[in-house]
Amino acid sequence: MRSDGILAFAQVGDLHLTGLDADNLRDFRAALAEIDAVTGIDFAFLPGDNADDGRPDQYALVRAALDGLRLPVHVISGDHDMESGGLDAFYAGLGVPQLPYAAVVSGTRCLFLDICGPGTGGLDFRLGPGQIAWLEGEMRAAEEAGQDCALFMHSYPADLTGAGEAARVANLVHGGPVRLVAIGHTHYNELANDGRTVYAATRSTGQIEEGPVGYAVAAIDRGSVAWRFKELGRPWPFVLITAPVDRRLVHADARPVAGPTEIRALVLGPGPLACACSIDGGPWHPMHRAEGERCHRAVLDWPPGARRLSVRARSGEGLLDVDAVEPFCDPAGQVRARGIGSDADAVGAWPEKGVLGTQLGPNRNGRQW
Repeated sequence: MRSDGILAFAQVGDLHLTGLDADNLRDFRAALAEIDAVTGIDFAFLPGDNADDGRPDQYALVRAALDGLRLPVHVISGDHDMESGGLDAFYAGLGVPQLPYAAVVSGTRCLFLDICGPGTGGLDFRLGPGQIAWLEGEMRAAEEAGQDCALFMHSYPADLTGAGEAARVANLVHGGPVRLVAIGHTHYNELANDGRTVYAATRSTGQIEEGPVGYAVAAIDRGSVAWRFKELGRPWPFVLITAPVDRRLVHADARPVAGPTEIRALVLGPGPLACACSIDGGPWHPMHRAEGERCHRAVLDWPPGARRLSVRARSGEGLLDVDAVEPFCDPAGQVRARGIGSDADAVGAWPEKGVLGTQLGPNRNGRQW
């Protein structure tokens, strides 16, 4: 188990695999190859709708792509995985653990849920009383252990259809130690923050209506959430600022940035990487990575009125990547919930992170897949 206090994972959006000659299978394999080629990621995550028709031959394509990977992969169910009337083909074809299950990764309790199997198929998303009781117990255990939680489920809690489940689960998450809920289903990139929990959806790999194919890299660093989308085939390096947290993703307990401030960034890519940070376009200050840690770090004095932090990384071949955030500096700008457990708290367009804000997908403005 890593001990550097950061959870980092890559999420490949809903696959909807159909056949051997489909573009999405090629893209899925390419994404896995990219992710598996670098160090610094704890695991890859598939958020459901793995097989478009829930057929054994489609799961065989998923399984074949996963075989031989160095990196652990966690896979959950989606409504399309229920197309055959149940999840027998899902479990038989993928050989994954029975949902729900928990795994403590880099000090964060990761909870993987099944909101499809307890339902009747389609959009009848449910957890069921047994799984809700399990979730309550895991969250209670996390609080007793002083651990943050990350939830992995196919869609927002607001989409649960069981009697009272949507409100119960949303309130459970909002009042507990859950810092991040990673979902699929929307088919578009989206970030929502209710001031206690960040919800992050990643663009579909198989049914895309906005932007290019790719995958998300997410992190929880000492309770703060960072997220950024990487387009498939874009050369390494890849930078994700993990601290200070951006004002759009800030937790209600966070303190405004002021004075001496530690800058931390996860930098992914092969070979030696030179990393530096800048405030409001000013001088670039070198960042360093200690032995055994994944984040490059620097301590800077945050000037009053400063608004923007940039971190850049340069590879030995001269390839460059830059990430930027607007740290939480003004207490008056604290996030306030408009509707917990849903996209009511969506932060809107954030192109630098790969969030277009179009909501082009079956949940909102897209085609009826």
